[in-house]
Amino acid sequence: MLYSVACGGPLARQLAPFIESAQGQGWDVCVIATPAAATFLDAGSLAGLTGHPVRTVYKHPDEPDVLPPADAFAVAPATFNTINKWAQGISDTLALGLLNEAIGLGLPILAVPWPNAALARHPVFGRSVATLREWGVQVILDPARLSPAASVAQEPVPFPWDNLRTALASLRAAVGASQP
Repeated sequence: MLYSVACGGPLARQLAPFIESAQGQGWDVCVIATPAAATFLDAGSLAGLTGHPVRTVYKHPDEPDVLPPADAFAVAPATFNTINKWAQGISDTLALGLLNEAIGLGLPILAVPWPNAALARHPVFGRSVATLREWGVQVILDPARLSPAASVAQEPVPFPWDNLRTALASLRAAVGASQP
């Protein structure tokens, strides 16, 4: 079971092809969206694609959980805000709460931060990425893609969906090997 965590921004609209790819690798996928991501996603379409409701907010403690437990997480796109809050252990959204629990449970996590060039150079961001890596999160980040030179280019720098798919396939092999 893969929890695909989406953060706010236009790239969240590109989640469906990633989910289809993950399903092709054998993952059952649930989508968790930050409140900002929910404004970009088509939750009904993603629910139809995954067979699970898209979750955005915490459930009430007396309500049953509508999603099966996660075996792994993929956080993409991950915003500057989410990366920094997560590295501080802040759980003010369902997405962050689940990610913080996943750290505590030792679940495998892939994260693809995608801030703009100025935010990527912010000192707290670098420390947050380093912290997440120390905790075992596999962070897919090529700072050269976020450089000021890249942001000035005529064409937008493509999000590394292919790198994420490759990392997810390796993770699937590892998770599959560890299950009976």
